[in-house]
Amino acid sequence: MTPKIISIIQDEEWSDCHIIEGRFESPFEHHLPNIMPEETKNCHFQLILPHRWSSHKTKPVCLHLAGTGDHYFWRRRNLIAKPLLKEWGIGSLLVENPFYGIRKPENQVRSSLHNVSDIFIMGGGLMMECIVLLNWCEQQGFGPMGLTGLSMGGHMASLAATNWPKPIPLIPCLSWSTASPVFTKGVMAESINWSLLQSQYFSDAMYQNDLAKMVKIVDQDDAFLAGQHFAQHFPASIARIRELKSDKSNDNGKDIMNRTKFDVTEQSDAAEKAAARMFPLSLISSRFEPSDPQALKDVCMLPGDKDSQDPSRREHEALQFMRGIMDECTHLRNFEVPVDTNLIIAVCAKDDAYVPRDNCMSLEKIWPGAEIRYIDAGHVSAYLLHQKVFRSTIAEAFDRYTKKYLVSS
Repeated sequence: MTPKIISIIQDEEWSDCHIIEGRFESPFEHHLPNIMPEETKNCHFQLILPHRWSSHKTKPVCLHLAGTGDHYFWRRRNLIAKPLLKEWGIGSLLVENPFYGIRKPENQVRSSLHNVSDIFIMGGGLMMECIVLLNWCEQQGFGPMGLTGLSMGGHMASLAATNWPKPIPLIPCLSWSTASPVFTKGVMAESINWSLLQSQYFSDAMYQNDLAKMVKIVDQDDAFLAGQHFAQHFPASIARIRELKSDKSNDNGKDIMNRTKFDVTEQSDAAEKAAARMFPLSLISSRFEPSDPQALKDVCMLPGDKDSQDPSRREHEALQFMRGIMDECTHLRNFEVPVDTNLIIAVCAKDDAYVPRDNCMSLEKIWPGAEIRYIDAGHVSAYLLHQKVFRSTIAEAFDRYTKKYLVSS
């Protein structure tokens, strides 16, 4: 996956490094037109390089993906990229997340995304953009290439690595195997407008009953399985909601918006299964017309029982449905295994309240051969006090690659 045009918008020699900034249209916009808000459609990046490489044989560069709240480039540039270059001679490529910094929609306040679906747009966009940038860097003569990130950036780096067809050093920091508990169990769960999601979840009793008939419960929470089912069969799930709403509206003699037409042939079903191996959101492109941007925005118009009066039950069901959707779309077990898991070194905080690991499948189980290291700290203290550990781990992963693939050749 390579872009038609990467525009270089800045090329400067600073006192301690060489800075290149560029942009290109996100391939996510090409595959799913009109899904991305206008401000997010162009990917922006900053490349931090030495004035002169120490070796003519290798020009190592690591892609750094942003954690929650990490807008623009200055934080990653000063805390990790410049020191990494000075200490280890490794260049850095900083990618601006969709919905962050230069790519933040005008009506969005700080890092507060408007829709649950924006998280999936961010993830899908970054995965494709990283592949573009890795290919471009190789074309420019850089390499070996690597992927890293802190917190949300670490998980995004892991997702990107699953789609790269070559061995690559991967250093996810302060992340784990799924983003689901981050939004439903961790500290971040407190920042979500659960009352709004609950009202949407319980907005359509007919669809709740319809979904219950399709989901087989096997010793698990039915709302969690329903969330997984919703994501697995999206956007057909949206089609069913609209169909039920249309039927109800027609019974009352009222008109409703035209329903989106879907291709439900066996051929498209097979294509869905193949696409799901790459990224669950790619299921979208095979089922709904590109001219229907509202479909993805409807991802939170979820089913439920309007008559339920138990607040705790309502909250539990909405939360479990959210867990199901998040688990289906972000769990690393649903993606390909990176080509060489021996090049993966994950750095985690022992007491991480932001990224709970309890009852989650371990990275070692998903990626046999990967190494997991723990810092005796919490999420925030690890970020503030252990940047040197992250940098040295990046250097070690690159060294493994060099010894295994470059020295032997």
